[in-house]
Amino acid sequence: MGIEETVERIKDQVQLREQRRKEIEKREGVGMDKPYSMKRTLYSCSKCRDTSWLLIDGKARRCGCYEIKRLKRIWEKSGISLEQKEMTFKSFNAYSKEIKNAKDTATKYYINYKVIKDSRNNSIVFLGQVGSGKTHLSIALAINFINKEIPVIYMPYRDVIMNIKQNILDSIYYRKTIERYQKAEILLIDDLYKGKITESDINILFEIINYRYLNNKAIIVSSERSIDEILRIDEGIGSRIYEMCKGYLVEIRGKGNNYRVRG
Repeated sequence: MGIEETVERIKDQVQLREQRRKEIEKREGVGMDKPYSMKRTLYSCSKCRDTSWLLIDGKARRCGCYEIKRLKRIWEKSGISLEQKEMTFKSFNAYSKEIKNAKDTATKYYINYKVIKDSRNNSIVFLGQVGSGKTHLSIALAINFINKEIPVIYMPYRDVIMNIKQNILDSIYYRKTIERYQKAEILLIDDLYKGKITESDINILFEIINYRYLNNKAIIVSSERSIDEILRIDEGIGSRIYEMCKGYLVEIRGKGNNYRVRG
């Protein structure tokens, strides 16, 4: 399909959406005397009016909502709905001093992200105690970023590494998958070093972390390991994570911080 045909198709989509909007307005009784905000809610994206396309100077461009919707579908395939209310900052229970510090650090990171995003120290890591809300805070950050149209790719460490190893002989699949995690604006690595670790695991992870380190691309990491353990497993990977997360390194210790066994 040529550019002119694409532009005409998008114009047709916009006109069809507009026609449907007017029909809904008429049916719901929303007229010119109603506030604009009431009419705007007829679309999930007021920029493109749910077509996922924008016409800029006669050229068709994907709307930012397209990538966000695509990301949400990818997250849902991993069993996580970004619409859920369980994994937000508001729902996070800071029941101890250490847990409150973790939440405060996450909030501080979110607020400062636009300032630090192009620097070497643009990442955050939650380490230590099982059941202390590390994944909760990681996903809460992701939800906030995605709602601001800042893409976050979710990487459940063990599942992804296993899948890559199973397809390692397929060079096209391997490179495409690795690049997805290398080039994401923000990469969320959940449960880093969970389970048995092999040399292949280290090699695959190094490809991802080293690329992001060299190109100042942010990571959000959760792991039951301590920073000392991460450095012992592989100093090259560990030292890069440590440097990237300076100022936003959270390490939680003590079984009293495991909400699953609290009374």
